[in-house]
Order: sequence, then C-alpha cells, then structure tokens
Amino acid sequence: MTQRGVWQLQRLTVSYCEHSGSSRGAREFVQSFLPIFAEENKQIDVKTVLHPGRHPCLRGEYRNGTSRQVGVKNEPQEELLRQTILLRGSIGRKASLVVKQRHVQKVPSIQKPLAQTS
Repeated sequence: MTQRGVWQLQRLTVSYCEHSGSSRGAREFVQSFLPIFAEENKQIDVKTVLHPGRHPCLRGEYRNGTSRQVGVKNEPQEELLRQTILLRGSIGRKASLVVKQRHVQKVPSIQKPLAQTS
C-alpha cells in the first residue's frame, strides 16, 4: 500500500528448501509467479533464500523498520501469490483496532433527565 504515494514494502524474501515436501508450492511459486511479480513491482527488492531442512516462509520488510513473516508450509503457489500481494498491500504497522466496550452501570444516574422541548 502506498502512504503519500510511496510504497511501504521495501524488501520481500522468499525462503524455502530444495528437497522438502512442505516447500513444493514455494518452489513452484519461485519458478512461475515470482519473476512476473518482481517484474510488475520494480519498487520491491525480491530475494530468494535456500534454507535446507526448514519450512518455507515469506518475509516482508517495510520502510518504517518493521517486518512481517508469514509461514507458507504446504501451501499451493496460488496461496503464496495471495500472501505476497497481502504483504505488498499492508503498511507494516500492527493492526491496532481498539474496540471500546460500552460502560453500563447498575445504579441509575442521579442527574435529572433532559427536558424535552415541544
């Protein structure tokens, strides 16, 4: 997502294993969808990292210094593309939606009710 016209995702790292079955979707994603995604999004530095014996993950690093990591174990390549687009579209901050609860008292108010004007 852009904030004041600047894309917030700086770097995208795809880490996977060459041999493990849980990285099958990640290997297919790196071969088929990732070059197209990197070509369409030149503002993002896209890297692939081999981690033998580890589950695959996507890691997005943002301009404000934060990073998000998404585990994509046993996911198909279409799901990796969806997660990549979600990382690109987020700002990098934590979701901080504070839901306030209504304060209800058991004791009624001692104030007079508002007079209705007719």
